[in-house]
Amino acid sequence: MALSWRFFICFLLWGGTELCSPQPVWQDEGQRLRPSKAPTVMVECQEAQLVVIVSKDLFGTGKLIRPADLSLGPAKCEPLVSRDTDTVVRFEVGLHECGSSLQVTDDALVYSTFLRHDPRPAGNLSILRTNRAEVPIECHYPRQGNVSSWAILPTWVPFRTTVSSEEKLVFSLRLMEENWSAEKMMPTFQLGDRAHLQAQVHTGSHVPLRLFVDHCVATLTPDWNTSPSHTIVDFHGCLVDGLTEASSAFKAPRPGPETLQFTVDVFHFANDSRNTIYITCHLKVTPADRVPDQLNKACSFSKSSNRWSPVEGPAVICRCCHKGQCGIPGLSRKLSMPKRQHAPRSRRHVTDEADVTVGPLIFLGKTSDHGVEGSTSSPTSVMVGLGLATVVTLTLATIVLGVARRRRAAAHLVCPVSASQ
Repeated sequence: MALSWRFFICFLLWGGTELCSPQPVWQDEGQRLRPSKAPTVMVECQEAQLVVIVSKDLFGTGKLIRPADLSLGPAKCEPLVSRDTDTVVRFEVGLHECGSSLQVTDDALVYSTFLRHDPRPAGNLSILRTNRAEVPIECHYPRQGNVSSWAILPTWVPFRTTVSSEEKLVFSLRLMEENWSAEKMMPTFQLGDRAHLQAQVHTGSHVPLRLFVDHCVATLTPDWNTSPSHTIVDFHGCLVDGLTEASSAFKAPRPGPETLQFTVDVFHFANDSRNTIYITCHLKVTPADRVPDQLNKACSFSKSSNRWSPVEGPAVICRCCHKGQCGIPGLSRKLSMPKRQHAPRSRRHVTDEADVTVGPLIFLGKTSDHGVEGSTSSPTSVMVGLGLATVVTLTLATIVLGVARRRRAAAHLVCPVSASQ
């Protein structure tokens, strides 16, 4: 009833109900902006630049703003010069100018910036009649094409490829559970167990890549350049640990081109008392559409067939694993030599690479050589101890029996004397 009376009074005073109806408002930092019938900010995303047209009646209140109070982006770019009679303020800037940010998604390139209204007191006054306001601005460009007509020297490369190749790749090497479903939380093993290792590269919005394990070495410390050491993968992707009595091998097929999984039969260094090892692998990537070759491969040795086989690619790329001569002579890296220095490696087809360490792997029940010897002699020590205990027990029993016999003999001698009395 009260609402109906309010509309009736408004109708009498102003001749209509338009001013009495609730109006939607936009509030930014305390400033209420009433939308006008026409948009007050218009954005045009062109091929190489951004055009922003701002109405001087920015808040839709009829009070015009000053062009000097407007700026674009973190760099506070100023608008184009306008006349007092103009009703709009115009900005024309490049997509990369004024501090705009670029975000690469799966489908688009997104340029983000903002329009800022930062009023300042006029003349000698120290008061303001409007508050600050910011209007976010975004331009979306589909990634199917190029967003710039400028040539990329020295040769033409799609812009999406150029942006992606500048991003830093993230490599990882993790211990996994036996079913590969999750990371292994407790890195403890018994001798005879098998470690499940997963190498991975996180590409983000990068072009599709294929990951390879170039070489791996196990050491007692995180420093792979120490001795003793044991080579697990060598010759640009040959899992040489499988040549011995171990059944170490790469898992095929891959979960994806950016992931490579392999197993290693756990071991320890015989002449060292420490029960931990670290595994360091050199990981690298190539474009996913490139066919694997002798420098970029993942090969496992099968004892049943007595031959090497690749995870993917032609079988001929693994033949070099027999002699350890893969790729260009002199550039295959020997990791089994202690106190070695970084040797040059061929970077053909390689876009990025990194050394990653996992560990420590802890072996339960491992003892030093001295401890092993002590454990073999422990049964003899037990037998000697039992023998000594038996001798001591028999001796004590003999003494007790002797004392008992003496007491009985003394009792027989005393009894006749007390009877005569």
